[in-house]
Formats: sequence, structure tokens, C-alpha cells
Amino acid sequence: MVLSLDQLILRAREQLNKITGLKLSTTLGVTRHNGTWVVSVELVEKHSIPDGMDILATYEVNMDEEGTLVDFKRKRLRKRIDTEDAEA
Repeated sequence: MVLSLDQLILRAREQLNKITGLKLSTTLGVTRHNGTWVVSVELVEKHSIPDGMDILATYEVNMDEEGTLVDFKRKRLRKRIDTEDAEA
């Protein structure tokens, strides 16, 4: 069964949350690469007070056509207050 893009994103977020136990923050993007879907998701690694000091992690989730998680990797960490794109 081929999933729609929104179904694929939802499945990636659910599976990553289940595996890591971390709170979801936002979906950053979706691309297709070498027959797999790559979903970038931001999770809260560490809650802080004030919230601006929360540590957020960007994860890349690779999924096949059926929405099965193939692998995932943490790509970067940042404080919520740091809004500048480190890759720019």
C-alpha cells in the first residue's frame, strides 16, 4: 500500500516518538532519496526553564514506500532560542 505524504509524515513522527520516547516538536521537511523517503523531524531532547533554553534535536527518518522505518539518525542539536540555521 502506497501512503500519501501526510500519512508518511504522521507514521514517521509516531515511530520516532515511540522509539526515542521524546516529545515531538515539528516536522522540518520530507524528501525522496534513492527509493526511500527522508523525513526530518525536530524533537525535544531536554526541557529547560525558560522554554527558550530547551535542547531540540533534528532527526532524519528513512522510510520505505510502505511507511516502514528503515533507519533514523540524530543530525544536530540546538537550543530553542537559537533560530539561525547552522547549515546556511
